[in-house]
This record gives sequence, structure tokens and C-alpha cells, in this order.
Amino acid sequence: MDARPGFHQSLALLQQELRNMGESVEELIYKSVESLAKLDENTAQQVILKDDQIDDYLTTIDELCLRLIALQQPMASDLRIIGTALKIATDLERIADHAVDIAKITIRFSGEELVKPLEIIPQMAEIAIEMLHESLLSYTERDVHRAASLAEKDDRVDKLYSTIMQEIMGMMGTDYNRNRQLTHLLFVAHFLERVADHTTNIGEGVIYMVTGKRKDLNV
Repeated sequence: MDARPGFHQSLALLQQELRNMGESVEELIYKSVESLAKLDENTAQQVILKDDQIDDYLTTIDELCLRLIALQQPMASDLRIIGTALKIATDLERIADHAVDIAKITIRFSGEELVKPLEIIPQMAEIAIEMLHESLLSYTERDVHRAASLAEKDDRVDKLYSTIMQEIMGMMGTDYNRNRQLTHLLFVAHFLERVADHTTNIGEGVIYMVTGKRKDLNV
């Protein structure tokens, strides 16, 4: 018999909200890069408008965490679960902000053609989205090994970022408009690199939640 049915029901609700938030953020990253690849302003605007929903998720999760702490008398291990959920929600909100940043760059490119087809940026986005999905699974399943595996994927994103930096710098010339667009594409790559970093933060939180020990995955 469950000695604390209220606590476990509230915890299940918290984790469901976190899953919903994570799925929404995954979609935003995908759509933001898709909008850039296709120079689709309508999709970019959808990404920007949906950011308010992500902020609402963060508020809801914050309130659920505070209520659990205030009303359910959680034990030390429970506090790690709650604290990790709040930290994950904060990282998810920041990832969503980067999706919005990418969507705004799509809108900046209105009426233009891309100076080069997007190749590395979609690869970075695909890995980052996979990392985000895996990090959230590691939280719900309390899977330390899944969380730790994010480090290898983060290294792949970092290598792609280094590659695109070198590529874009080599394409710079004297044409102002071309250089401006190349600079913004470099910003996009940086935003995706930061998405991967936030995802490794989630993995680190999961490892601490399960083991009580700190582990740096972003080295």
C-alpha cells in the first residue's frame, strides 16, 4: 500500500508536465531549423508564438515543485527528483529561446536566398534533438547510463560546430550582405551548440538525482 499517495500523484503530474514541455521544445528546435532551410517565415512565426506556451510550462512546473516541497514533506532523495525537474524545466526554457533565436534569423533573411545550402546545421539539429529526447528519457527512467551517453553526442555536435566555423570563415569576403548572412548562420550553429550543452546539463542533473554525485558531461 502506498504510504504517500498524494505525493506520488503530484510527482507523476510533475513528470507528465515535464514530458509535455520537452516534446514541445523538441518540436520547436526541429521547426526553427526547418524554417531556416526552407526560408519559411510562417513556420518561423509559429515557433516565436509558441514560446509563450513554453514559458507557461515553466511556471506550472515551478509551482508544482514548490507545492510538493511545501505540502508533501519530501525526503532527501525526493528533493533531488524535484530539484532536478525544476532545473530541467529551466534548461528546456533556454533551449526554446534558442529555437526562437533561429526563427528570428529566418525572418531576417526574408526576400533573400541562402548563400549556401544548409548541410551541417541540420546535422547538428538532428543530434541535438536526439540528445534532448534521450535526456528526458533518462530522467523518467532514472537511467544513469543513458544520461552519461549524452557526452559522446555532445562531442559530435562540438566537432560539427568547429567544422562549420572553419567553413564559414573561409567563405568570408568583401561582400557585406554575404558576410552578414554567413555571420547569422554561424550564430545558428552556436545556438545549436548551446542546445546540446543545455541537454548535457539535464544529463548531469539526472546522474546527480540518481547517485547523489556530480559528473561533468560537457568537457
